[in-house]
Amino acid sequence: MATPKFKRAIVVGASSGIGRELTIQLAKQGTSVVAVGRRMDRLAMLAESADGRVFPLQHDVTIYDSVPLAFQEATKMLDGLDLVIYASGVMPEVGFHEFNFEKDKAMVDVNLLGAIAWLNLAAERMEQTKHGSIVAIGSVAGDRGRSGNPVYNTTKAALATYMEAIRNRVARHDVKVCLVKPGPVATEMTANLGIKNAMPVEEAATKILKVADKNGEFYLKFAHRIAFFIVRNIPSWIFRRLKI
Repeated sequence: MATPKFKRAIVVGASSGIGRELTIQLAKQGTSVVAVGRRMDRLAMLAESADGRVFPLQHDVTIYDSVPLAFQEATKMLDGLDLVIYASGVMPEVGFHEFNFEKDKAMVDVNLLGAIAWLNLAAERMEQTKHGSIVAIGSVAGDRGRSGNPVYNTTKAALATYMEAIRNRVARHDVKVCLVKPGPVATEMTANLGIKNAMPVEEAATKILKVADKNGEFYLKFAHRIAFFIVRNIPSWIFRRLKI
């Protein structure tokens, strides 16, 4: 086996979706991974299939006071840290005329505040060690204030700004900060949306790991880079009429 790009990694949100697949692929590459998630049964199954390279850690990202202890435990289990990936995310179904604060709060709590709680600690540690990569899974949904699911869009837009700010803080210390913006990916979270031609989760994870040691924002498809450049620059009054 070739020397892995990362020796020690934490994946937050590892029990399903992109986070689970990232954990699997990292372990196959020879990386030791602390897999963080709420569903211990799934994490245990993941660990059993990974030849001793995956270490499960049960944690709810919305219990913010517990994050420092969980982060400390994870780094002790690994005896160091090279990579942190925040892949936790929720996207409840929101009707076009629905304004539901409970659903909105759940998205802010997991998609944004959980990321800040974990990645602040990663940035602080890596700034001191002058080494490592910080990765967050954003979304093309954050590129514009679309009328469908406004708060999901908002959390991903805010996450992008947060990651840019952290990058501007720690890049001088040789720490890489990477935001990935997938389009539709075939996961449990998107299964009820009826999306055609969603990217397989295995392909998405492979592409994410290819850029995990780089600074910047990355789309998983070249076509998205072009399309969303156009979308971001459509005048608001025209964009509003498009109803997208």
